[in-house]
Parts: sequence; structure tokens; C-alpha cells
Amino acid sequence: MRRLPAVQPELDTARLRLRALVAADAAAVVRLADDPAVSEFMLHMPHPYPRPAAEDWIREAGDDWQSGGSPTWAITRRRDRALVGAVWLRWSPRHARAELGYWLGRRHWGKGYAREAAAAAVGFGFDVLATHRVFAQHLDGNDRSGTLLRAIGMRFEGVRRGHVRQGDRFRDLHGYAITRDDRAA
Repeated sequence: MRRLPAVQPELDTARLRLRALVAADAAAVVRLADDPAVSEFMLHMPHPYPRPAAEDWIREAGDDWQSGGSPTWAITRRRDRALVGAVWLRWSPRHARAELGYWLGRRHWGKGYAREAAAAAVGFGFDVLATHRVFAQHLDGNDRSGTLLRAIGMRFEGVRRGHVRQGDRFRDLHGYAITRDDRAA
């Protein structure tokens, strides 16, 4: 296993800075996440989204880095430092893989921020965590995520029908992945 820095690294892209979440982000997280259009495609994001849920999530994100090297970044715009969403990797060192996840506040959709942040996170997975594979899944109906995942080089791997329960509905999961060999090609 690679030796990771004690402090979660920041990542810079052309327009974004990805940084560790901090307690002061809770109000912005609630403002962005407390939207049924955002939570519709998120299994673990309740609606309404209460402040204690944001505080717990931020605390757990810090714990995930400290205990096992799974980073969660606040996606912020470099020009004004505004928080627009989050992106994360759930790292499994034993299997040299990481699962990518992300969300953005609705008013930030369609600007390429999620693609830019996801691509940076995937690069971190390969370059810093030394993963062999990064994968992602999205719920049925979230075609925008499928488009984003293909745009960052992931390949569609299939559908797990009725794989997860969201409320009283069983939902399909669409799977995508990129391997180290795919990146080299």
C-alpha cells in the first residue's frame, strides 16, 4: 500500500479547486443538496437535507481520508472559491480500485464542472492511490452521468437490474469503469 500524506491533497483544474471539506461548508452543502433534483439520483442523500446530515457527512469525509485514504473533495470555483458540489473516491487498496462519486448543486449543472472534477479525481486515483481500476455507477434515468463518465474515458460495463432500493422503488444501476491499461492506450 502506498504511503499517503497526512493531509488530503488539494487538486487544481483549469477552473476548479478540489479541497477537503471543512465544518464551515455545512451551510453551503445544505443549500446545494436540499433540492429534490439533486437527491433524486443520490441513494444516500435524503430530501429534505438537514444541517446535521451535512455536518455528519463532512465529519465522515475527513475520517475516511484519515482512516483509509478515501478522499472526498469540495468542488470549488477558483475565481470566487464558491462551493458548487463534491466529488469522492472510495478506495479499496486490497483490490487496487476506487469508486468515483459526485454531485453538484442544480444551478451549477451543464457547465462542465462535474466532468472537470471527476477527471481530476480519476487522475488522483491512478497517480496517487495507484489504483488499477476506477469505476462508477449511476441510477437508471441519470443519462447525464452516463455521458459524463464516457467523456472522461470510462467504458459502459452493463446494468444491474433492480440492484438498489431507493425509497419504495427498486432501481437499476448502470456501471462504468476505466483501468490503468485503458488510460495508457
